[in-house]
Amino acid sequence: MASRDSLIALAGMFQAGYLVRQIARTGMADASQFETAVKSVLNSDAKTTEDVYGGVQSIRQGMMVLSTLFDSLNKERDMEIARYVLGIAHLERKLAKDRNLLDKLSAGIERVQRQAESFGPMHENIVSNLASVYTETISTMQPRIVVAGEQGYLTNPHNAEKVRTLLLALMRSAVLWRQKGGRRWQLIFSRGKILKQAKGFLQTM
Repeated sequence: MASRDSLIALAGMFQAGYLVRQIARTGMADASQFETAVKSVLNSDAKTTEDVYGGVQSIRQGMMVLSTLFDSLNKERDMEIARYVLGIAHLERKLAKDRNLLDKLSAGIERVQRQAESFGPMHENIVSNLASVYTETISTMQPRIVVAGEQGYLTNPHNAEKVRTLLLALMRSAVLWRQKGGRRWQLIFSRGKILKQAKGFLQTM
């Protein structure tokens, strides 16, 4: 049984993964959902899990994606998003044991936070710099996250930066998920319980 906080963080993970797939396949992503992802990285001193995302309504898409993927009866499941989520969840465990990389990641995010105070969180410089933080830290870990999609979209510099920023946001949610009691085995052995919780959560949103 997942806690409310870990379920919210898990939805944040799936929403970021969903947006990665959207950009990789269509070259576009919902602007408000992308903003939620960026702000989740910059919002490191949020008082509650909901505050990280600016309220639970902001991760409704992620909760819906989670519900779809965890429903074994759903014939339209796209496991590509789950691959990104599981891949980052695996890297999060390795990151937690690498103090030097953790310090480098924290310093990079703090640097961008200070820049966001001047430029605003959605300025293209902020997105570009968050993408660079991902490249210099998470992207150096093995196995690397390989994003599948249309090469025309993926080779576009702005799209590439958005994808890296979203993968950084996915890691942010993965760290939060772990802090709130989330474990990788739950994604394999407790899917039914999490699905029931997610559906119940959606009914209240």
